[in-house]
Amino acid sequence: MAKWGEGDPRWIVEERPDATNVNNWHWTEKNAGPWSVERIKELFKGVPVKTDLADIQFTEIDKCEGEASANNRKGKLIFFYEWDLSIKWTGKLKNGSKSYSGKVKIPNLSEENDVSELDIKVSVKDSDEEGDKLKEIMLKSCKDVVRHQLTKYISSLKEEFSKGMILPKKDEVKPDAVKNLSSGFNKKISMTPVVSENNKQIGLKLDVTTINITQQFQCRAQEFYDALTKIEMVTAFTRAHVKMDASKGGKFELFNGNIVGQFDELVPGKKIVQQWRYKQWPEGHYSTVTFNINEKSDHTEVNVVQSGVPTGEAEVTKENWQRYYWDSMKRAFGFGAFIV
Repeated sequence: MAKWGEGDPRWIVEERPDATNVNNWHWTEKNAGPWSVERIKELFKGVPVKTDLADIQFTEIDKCEGEASANNRKGKLIFFYEWDLSIKWTGKLKNGSKSYSGKVKIPNLSEENDVSELDIKVSVKDSDEEGDKLKEIMLKSCKDVVRHQLTKYISSLKEEFSKGMILPKKDEVKPDAVKNLSSGFNKKISMTPVVSENNKQIGLKLDVTTINITQQFQCRAQEFYDALTKIEMVTAFTRAHVKMDASKGGKFELFNGNIVGQFDELVPGKKIVQQWRYKQWPEGHYSTVTFNINEKSDHTEVNVVQSGVPTGEAEVTKENWQRYYWDSMKRAFGFGAFIV
């Protein structure tokens, strides 16, 4: 195997006159928030809702709260977005006596949810016989329009922020020729660990054990450390929104709250110690997880010792480390594990 910077082209830093982060090999991020707000406003301004029963149109965005970003790791583009939207509409029944107004609310537009799964709520300002009828027509007719326009937003987000995120090597391909890889982040991870009935019983002494895992990764020690402590990178491999304060005593929540804990010790590029638990474990019970990160000449070796694991959960916990951490990190960041 080649040593760092020797032989393996994936580790060679090629010269570029315009940047040191060659080909955006390291994690890079662009803020797509302000652009997204303007794009969403544009997509819903004066857009008609077609129906034979009424004349209805969206007028403007009432609320657009959230964030969006485009990220690149080793040539793989990853997009994050989360928006809470409220859109104003006006309408009148074909033979109605007056015009009505209302709002359409979409609280859950994110990469976690497919556009077809969006929760779309419709309200009308004046609730009377005509207003309520118009609201029902709007509820049935607007969903396809909303989904169509938001699909346009997602497509244009990826198109706009793919530009320049993957840079060409010297004398090679232009940015426009680089394929935009899909992150697949709309595929939800449902992490539901198996919990034995004995561990649910309150007042019994809990039988615990220790898990010892060693993994090898094709990355720098600092890169592996960052993957567990930088919120954007943790979000990338867990495919879900993360709560994290990567400081001594700082809390974290992963996988929709199924894993919670806090950091006890942080040594950049060397060591991480966490108090860590499945939410379904007996209340108040935490295990201690120690990551020892050791950079070798051609790879990084990580030894994980987890003490205080309920004995009945040891096997499934070890499997979940492999499935939800190691395999996901390899897919998200291209670390790749050696087979030994």
